Amino acid sequence: MDDQRHQQQEAKEAIGQNTVDKLEFRGGVFAATIPLVFFITWAIVLSVLKLVTEEALVLGMVMGVAIGLFFCKSAWKDYAQALVIGMAQPIGVIAVIAWFWAGMFAKLLAAGGLVDGLIWFGFQTGLEGGWIVGLTFLLAAIFSTAVGTGYGTVATFGVLMYPAGIILGADPVILLAAILSGAVFGDNLAPVSDTTIVSATTQEADVPGVVKSRFKYSLAAAIPALILFVVVGGGDTGGNEAAFQQLKEQVSPEGLFMIIPFALVLTLALTGHHLLTSLTWGIVASIAIIFINDTPLTDIIYIGMNEAGNPEVGGALMNGIGGYFNMAILILFILAAAHLMELAGTMEAIKNFFLKIINGVVRRAELSIVAIVAFLNVFITINTAAEITAGPFVRKLGKEFNIHPYRRANLLDTVSSSLGYIFPWSGGVLLGWATIQGAAREYGFLPVVGPTEVFPYVFQAWFLLIVMVVAAFTGWGLRFTGENGEEIKPEKTK
Repeated sequence: MDDQRHQQQEAKEAIGQNTVDKLEFRGGVFAATIPLVFFITWAIVLSVLKLVTEEALVLGMVMGVAIGLFFCKSAWKDYAQALVIGMAQPIGVIAVIAWFWAGMFAKLLAAGGLVDGLIWFGFQTGLEGGWIVGLTFLLAAIFSTAVGTGYGTVATFGVLMYPAGIILGADPVILLAAILSGAVFGDNLAPVSDTTIVSATTQEADVPGVVKSRFKYSLAAAIPALILFVVVGGGDTGGNEAAFQQLKEQVSPEGLFMIIPFALVLTLALTGHHLLTSLTWGIVASIAIIFINDTPLTDIIYIGMNEAGNPEVGGALMNGIGGYFNMAILILFILAAAHLMELAGTMEAIKNFFLKIINGVVRRAELSIVAIVAFLNVFITINTAAEITAGPFVRKLGKEFNIHPYRRANLLDTVSSSLGYIFPWSGGVLLGWATIQGAAREYGFLPVVGPTEVFPYVFQAWFLLIVMVVAAFTGWGLRFTGENGEEIKPEKTK
């Protein structure tokens, strides 16, 4: 009987049912920050060396967690159990599942030719100079909102719209900035964007509600950004008609039908349906349209042998899930590291430090949240990773002042989405620079714009950052949490 009880207890511990209420660390409560501090330092070093990858970030987080074990005064099994419990939090699980569904949907839209359709539409307008820059910003914003990937938008539009824009007389620096700005718009607003999902789930909010509440901030930044792109975007005409015609022949309007699944997902999500339900219907609609357009089944899913004779599963569905494996692992480890800090009392100590500075003023609390998120984005060049790291701090501090989860999610995501395309060393800017370098090798007439040249002109990012700072300072859009989780305007609170 004793052996049976022992085995049952071991089974409970293995699946995380044996909870841990407190951990003690050598060096005090702030020694619990060692896993995250190591991870942030690791990310900074890799960024400086231009070696940062998602796999490398995961390795840094694993190493940090392992190092933290040696500073734990409590039983090591409690440290290990706390890690398991931290990883099993619903916040991380929900984010991972949403990423997988969103990734499949985004890849299906791309496989269906939505990119070609949007670019074809841009060509048919016949706009030149600043107008083509403005149109590029609009198309990139639509595309990034549809597929939920800012980096994918930069890579795609850098290859096709950048050469076309140069030919049509766009200023190279402003044109690249317009592409980056379009990526910012969708990265921040798209229901299927990884940053939108992370900002919502880490703040215990639903994605559709977050998107609804965020729209006014995105639009407030996009309108002046669009005007500026049109006004200052003109340059010298490229004069290479042959290259222009070659680009025009590469795209077609058929892909515009893929706007239908995108509109369906957006409508379902914003009318209260669960994100997974909305995305599932979007996936079904996308596959149906792809079949109608005679796209090969292997573009959707491929099961067979590759050229090397090894078994392979590929296609849009597989690529959509596979693209998020590394970030899924990363968010689970970061949430686990944050849980260690919670059990050690570190989060409480950090919260109390800021509370002394804030001194009961909500405005200072929101400005402090902006500062924390901005600080982490300076050093962690992938904005999703920075957002995952900042999420627990934002949630802890925001809850102390009863700030609504939608508002907390907006403070977290707008700052991260902006700075991810502003700093010259950030992932978005470096990707844009690398993309047009590749395009220039194919089209010899293309100028290559450097990261330090373009970052001042990423107007959507700058305006979005300004809008959010102003919102935090003035209280515009501030909402508190009611008894039933509803949004309450400040004037209705006591």
